[in-house]
Amino acid sequence: MPQIEQQLEIVLITGMSGSGKSVALNALEDAGYFCVDNLPPELLLSLIELEREQKTSRVAIAMDVRTATSLPILPEQLAALRKQGISVKLVFLDATTGTLVRRYSETRRKHPLSHMAQDPSSPDMRRVLVDAIELERELLSEIRENSHLIDTSFSRPAQLQRDIKSFVNSPAGQLTLIFKSFAFKHGAPGDADYLFDVRMLPNPHYEPELRHLTGIDAPVAEYLNAQPPVLQMLDHIQTFLNHWLDALANDHRSYVTVAIGCTGGQHRSVFLVERLVVLYEGKWATLKRHRELDALTGEPIKRL
Repeated sequence: MPQIEQQLEIVLITGMSGSGKSVALNALEDAGYFCVDNLPPELLLSLIELEREQKTSRVAIAMDVRTATSLPILPEQLAALRKQGISVKLVFLDATTGTLVRRYSETRRKHPLSHMAQDPSSPDMRRVLVDAIELERELLSEIRENSHLIDTSFSRPAQLQRDIKSFVNSPAGQLTLIFKSFAFKHGAPGDADYLFDVRMLPNPHYEPELRHLTGIDAPVAEYLNAQPPVLQMLDHIQTFLNHWLDALANDHRSYVTVAIGCTGGQHRSVFLVERLVVLYEGKWATLKRHRELDALTGEPIKRL
């Protein structure tokens, strides 16, 4: 029986400097991908042809702003690869400017665009760094708009590794729903396509026996299931999604991130994400992320 050739899968990692591209690439290497860092876009098609000849099945490539002048040719190249039947997933890692400034300050690294800042000789190094970051955002804005966005502002390395692995394992060619809980007190996630504020709902935090639990725990779920406003909010979110998901899928959207936020990211938002995953996993590919729960374990948060 002739051997069926395995389809080549490509994951292209790009994004802001300091957002965790090295962490993501390491996760993909652990998952069995052949990885290439900082590949110039001009070499993409040649590399893929070589890997096809070598019978490589999964390739992960990182590109960053150091090749910004040639990034405009990337969409045309990706379209050509997809016409050949090659699965291409494009992910953009981002973080808030404050987070990126802190990471650069902690590592004492120099931003690759520092020399292009408005006044690179300025003694105000923070201003130079912020200018470089904003310039990088501008240069990468087009590719960001056409990528799956992951906000790493609050991510530990291990959490980002899990997110990347779940992303690449999601089905290609169909809409994937990502439900994310978060705490408004730590800021809204930058990768949300739709964001629902549930801070007005009854809060288990004020019930002493529930305060130390999370929305995953049965006592909290029972409490919230008995609250009419919570069920009404769940119904409203469902109504919105049911109305628009087919249209989003028909518009060739691959990923839609729905963020649910409460004050602490521990009870209400977690509960609603858990319920929504159960409601939608039968029709759509679904992923869930609870941004704050790792921090609630009491383990120290490591920077990317």
